[in-house]
Amino acid sequence: MRIVVGEGSCGIAAGAEKVRQALLKKDLNGASLTIAGCIGMCYLEPIVDIYDDEDSEVKRLVRVSEKDADAISTYTKTGDIGAIEHLLVSDDDKSFLEKQTRIALRRCGIINPEDLDEFVQADGYSALKKAVCEMTPEEVIEVIKTSGLAGRGGAGFPTWFKWNAARQSEGDEKYLICNADEGDPGAFMDRAVIESDPHNLIEGMLIGAYAIGAKNAVVYVRAEYPLAIKRLEKAIKDATEKGYLGDNIFGTDFSCNMTIKAGAGAFVCGEETALIESLEGHRGMPRLKPPFPAQSGYWRKPSNINNVETFANVSWIINNGGEAFAAMGTQDSKGTKVFAVTGKVKRSGLVEIPMGKTLRDVIFDIGGGMKTDKPFKAVQMGGPSGGCIPADLIDTVIDYKALGATGAIMGSGGMVVMDESTCMVGMAKFFLDFTAKESCGKCIHCRVGTTRMLEILTRITDGEGKDGDVELLEELCYGIKDGALCGLGQTAPNPVLTTIKYFKDEYIAHINEKKCPAGECSRLVEYSVVEDKCKGCTLCARNCPVNAISGTVKEPHIIDTEKCIKCGKCMDNCRFGAIIRR
Repeated sequence: MRIVVGEGSCGIAAGAEKVRQALLKKDLNGASLTIAGCIGMCYLEPIVDIYDDEDSEVKRLVRVSEKDADAISTYTKTGDIGAIEHLLVSDDDKSFLEKQTRIALRRCGIINPEDLDEFVQADGYSALKKAVCEMTPEEVIEVIKTSGLAGRGGAGFPTWFKWNAARQSEGDEKYLICNADEGDPGAFMDRAVIESDPHNLIEGMLIGAYAIGAKNAVVYVRAEYPLAIKRLEKAIKDATEKGYLGDNIFGTDFSCNMTIKAGAGAFVCGEETALIESLEGHRGMPRLKPPFPAQSGYWRKPSNINNVETFANVSWIINNGGEAFAAMGTQDSKGTKVFAVTGKVKRSGLVEIPMGKTLRDVIFDIGGGMKTDKPFKAVQMGGPSGGCIPADLIDTVIDYKALGATGAIMGSGGMVVMDESTCMVGMAKFFLDFTAKESCGKCIHCRVGTTRMLEILTRITDGEGKDGDVELLEELCYGIKDGALCGLGQTAPNPVLTTIKYFKDEYIAHINEKKCPAGECSRLVEYSVVEDKCKGCTLCARNCPVNAISGTVKEPHIIDTEKCIKCGKCMDNCRFGAIIRR
């Protein structure tokens, strides 16, 4: 019997490490105890999987706590399923994984990310051996071309084209770089892959390095990912000791070394030339193009950059053929895509589906729909560079072309689900605040333009909007898109443009009526007590952090609107529906 505790960052944050420590102190009747990364069911963490020697079906235990260690111990000794029955994942939640097609995530949450032998037993490094021992670099590139694999970092540029351009560039010294600087709010796909299956990233990068003729590979990962860095460092060390990295890999002439660069976490470093500047020790600011990195990149040498998810698909494609990958998806968007589904959705976590599925499939079929009783309102796709897609476009197909037509983008895979309690003007303001702070400041359109837009949005949400603000926002948006130097500035207006396009009535209500229809903008809401409903229980007054509520026991209370900070705690604690928000 084998007991596996899911210890990705999400699992550890929920208490998985404490669960494992509790299990270590128990009699497990000889069962081995190990770890895995994130299976993707983040909403059910901590997760413990039990593999019985005689039973091929894994017993998945969810929301496990330290006190459940006794029940698990009892099961290992008696085999009585009743001991752990209350922890077993429901059939409904099983569908979260069953409805996915996992390629990049195929080993995540299954193998121990710190055990090279487990990776090899799960077909690890077989694709690398096939590539370097049986294929020419040109043949590798042709397979990637056949697959239709496009960059999963957001732009969707054909991977084979970038590899081929770097391959054909002159020079003996070339670099392969992995962009693991995942910066979108709400996105955690790349982190999960590195934490859960680091050797898969290494294998994909080595195949890419072989294809372009690079002897050095670099992973640029943000320093805020300490667990990912720790596990990747161990994976690189173990792979080097076993000969999968370093000189004369598999006894061939192909040699490649790999290093890690921990970045400071600048969103602009998602732009490849800004990332290269940071790698070289400079401030992360984009370069003018051309020349492109394939001709002059890291240290002015031919370089290729792809993100983590792109490389995570490569070994599967080499082993299964480009045609198998291309058979999934749509005509213009091949294969699968990983999404980090967050927000007001019941089942938040990592979802990998073939291109061509709809937003409804992900949010309602896999994600389980709204966490609250409030209706679905919109979904933010593509992070700060993306846009908000409204409820009436819920059947939009997930591919680069269809999402682009809505004004949003695929992006790296962030998917933030919103219900009717979300203010769309506030949402646009949130993302503009992010991009204005993350602008590198090199070009005036982005540096000044995003700041002016943020000022206008702040004024609107504070109830100080003026006639013409919406038109001014649109004018600024198009000016920034046309004039900004890099992708950060060129896409920063997207959240504003899409919210104006689909939710203009909310902007008008904020400006003309000084009201927030969603009741989220604190400056525009007011709390009051309905006298005939108030029982005088004093619960609201006892929970008010600023003592803005007064009244005697069993008599209607009063809210002092001058003192009220509009935190909503009175409404949250009222059991009689006596407090309303206007």
